Amino acid sequence: MTRTLLVLALALCAVPAAAQFRAPTAPGSGVGSQWPGTAPAKPTPAPAPRAAPARGPVLIDRIVAIVNKDVITQRDLDERVALVVSQLKRQNTPLPPVEVLERQVLERMITDRVQVQFALETGVRIDDLQLDRTVAMIAEQNRMSLPDFRRALEREGVPFDRFREDIRREIMISRLKEREVDSKIQIGESEIDNFLQEVATTPKGAEYNIAHILVTVPESASPEQIEARLKRAQEAAARAKGGADFAQVAVSYSDAADALAGGGMGWRAQDRLPELFASVLAKMKPGEVSDVLRSPAGFHVLKLVDRRGGAAESAFVVEQTHPRHILVRINEVVSEGEARRKIGLLRQRIVDGANFAEIARLNSDDTASASRGGDLGWVVPGDLVPQFESAMKELKLDEVSQPVRTPFGLHLIQVLERRTADVSADRKRLEARKVLRERRSDEAYQEWVRQLRDRAYVELRLEER
Repeated sequence: MTRTLLVLALALCAVPAAAQFRAPTAPGSGVGSQWPGTAPAKPTPAPAPRAAPARGPVLIDRIVAIVNKDVITQRDLDERVALVVSQLKRQNTPLPPVEVLERQVLERMITDRVQVQFALETGVRIDDLQLDRTVAMIAEQNRMSLPDFRRALEREGVPFDRFREDIRREIMISRLKEREVDSKIQIGESEIDNFLQEVATTPKGAEYNIAHILVTVPESASPEQIEARLKRAQEAAARAKGGADFAQVAVSYSDAADALAGGGMGWRAQDRLPELFASVLAKMKPGEVSDVLRSPAGFHVLKLVDRRGGAAESAFVVEQTHPRHILVRINEVVSEGEARRKIGLLRQRIVDGANFAEIARLNSDDTASASRGGDLGWVVPGDLVPQFESAMKELKLDEVSQPVRTPFGLHLIQVLERRTADVSADRKRLEARKVLRERRSDEAYQEWVRQLRDRAYVELRLEER
């Protein structure tokens, strides 16, 4: 089993590249009303007709940006702005001026569109079956049936078909990132050796809850462009330090993928942060905002929301879990409804006293573990897919979970033991490689997206009201 990752973006449909879409004005009934290029109508005898009120062209939609051979319309932009506003209100984040929000949302849509175009051009496709399974998993994570989840979305003003396409785009961009960025990050053995030596001599364990603003700098930027971007970052830092709501400042200024969610990065372990961030955060107090930091991706401003840990705890002392499970796969032969009925009956038999291992041997579709009674051995965080790990962490010893949905199907999980232990030397090297890869991944992805955006043909028409 491997981790899954979804990265938020928006794929939009192509429409004809015209500056505006306007409905033609119908011929009026009054004297002098006419179609362009036709002779004026002759006046009719008494009684004299009343002149119809003058009607100008009615704006139906218009293009606000051209992205390569594709376009983004005002309607597309308005829909996305409405979603962002709804999200920010739920988070109690003060809204920036509407024109600022529109520009930020449009830039995010352009960046997303460029990635989706590249993904399609290079053969990344997400079929409907995979999409349906992912949407069903999201519904389950929200503890809803699929029909209830659909109704909940529509109550929030989110069309279900649009939501599905958003998820398709998320998966597509995630695949693209894995292929174009993550797979190309190389970690040398000497880097691992240096990292392990650093871990052995430096107390670790601190975790930081961080919010972040990124102001990107275009590839091959001129000195004037760099200076303008620096001033933008300095203005953002000054506003944040002056007491402005950091999330509102992030929405207004940040070019990062999480900007429209207020720039929150959540909890990050110290050793999984870029060295630039870790060295600055170590000297900050909760609530403080950093000065402007420079990296190859651009200019950064950090806010330390909170801190925890920090004792002399080894980065490789981890909580290990010993679980077992029963898997019922969902496929073209076994529908989700049938799988749920089957796994529900199996759980009831175990709760009534049947032996978990024997039920697993006879019924689990995970052939690798079924012969061992579903035993997965000792695992550490990151070994299993997030949905499985999340459910496993909530279980008490010997408790049998409710059915848990993952990309593999439906599971029953039971935790046999837990322990805290230092991982083996081989495992340490694997973990060190993963940590170093994570350190580089976000920055490498931002740099790759920046280059892709800079190579695209983009024509902005937002100001053409």
